[in-house]
Amino acid sequence: MSSTSPAPLDSSPYLLAARGERPPHTPVWFMRQAGRALPEYRAAREGTTMLESCMRPDLVVEITLQPVRRYGVDAAIYFSDIVAPLKFAGYDVEIKPGVGPVVADPIRDAAGVAAVRPVTPSDVPYTTESVQQLVSELGGTPLIGFAGAPFTVASYLVEGGPSKDFAKTKAMMHGNPELWHALADRLADVAIAYLSVQVEAGASAIQLFDSWAGGLSPRDYERFVQPHSAKVFDAIASYGVPRVHFGVNTGELLGLMSAAGADVVGVDWRVPLDEAVRRITAAGAGPKPVQGNLDPALLFAGWDAIEPEIDRILEEGKAAPGHIFNLGHGVPPDADPEVLARVAKYVRSKSTARPVVGAE
Repeated sequence: MSSTSPAPLDSSPYLLAARGERPPHTPVWFMRQAGRALPEYRAAREGTTMLESCMRPDLVVEITLQPVRRYGVDAAIYFSDIVAPLKFAGYDVEIKPGVGPVVADPIRDAAGVAAVRPVTPSDVPYTTESVQQLVSELGGTPLIGFAGAPFTVASYLVEGGPSKDFAKTKAMMHGNPELWHALADRLADVAIAYLSVQVEAGASAIQLFDSWAGGLSPRDYERFVQPHSAKVFDAIASYGVPRVHFGVNTGELLGLMSAAGADVVGVDWRVPLDEAVRRITAAGAGPKPVQGNLDPALLFAGWDAIEPEIDRILEEGKAAPGHIFNLGHGVPPDADPEVLARVAKYVRSKSTARPVVGAE
């Protein structure tokens, strides 16, 4: 278990909101390594691959801190990639620029599943070192650890790379469910191990990215995915840190994703936050704090378009016991850093004491 969090974190707006308490302002941070829109990020990464960068504590620390310095956000997220722990454990996966994770030999049988070996702390010593250094440098700003959810990571391993329809993944689910569950269970163990290393090194919260779960029907999600995500959340529960669950185009899955064990549910831009709270609550899994959900495309629309959208989102977020402002997905790499800085500043300036949900 990780040691007790330092005192300044007790009053962190991010952690207060994640626990459904009253922060002094609505906390804000940005997903998908917000630093990748920064010139200093590109300079730091020059000459190194993504996975090489994830294995160098000096780069991990620098890149993780860059958005905090630039934007004054209320939380930092650990710089890594969802397939990084597989690579660190010896699995043949690479990240091709402009493409994403690519697998040389896509998984088709039990031998392929067996090649996904467990991840141990000895596989990721740079993760422990990086997190410990980050916690020291961040002070009262929480560090969010993260991992890829079993379904999303499995989709890369089965498809061989990014996919629009997940045809091979769904074919395995339905045509060979025993093989699918064996793979998803093994990937749940990988996520548990990787998240545990981060929390034990000092991360104050975790986020499980099921980025592509929105490609599934609720029936398929409940049968083939939810049990494995629930295994991850259950294993991390004993650490007592907030657990965030996020996916793209998951409006029909919000209640199920919450019921998997999330403390905070990430919502993309397709569903208003108050409607998301209604769906989570109706599924018997809430109300819970929510995270989101400005459409990243609006970063290019000009401030006159952005400001009223922020106002709307902040108002809708009051339906939840806690609201963490974020984009509805990751920061586009060509976004203007000055716009992101203005968004963060505006969110904090507009925030007021939150009402108690359910109060008359």
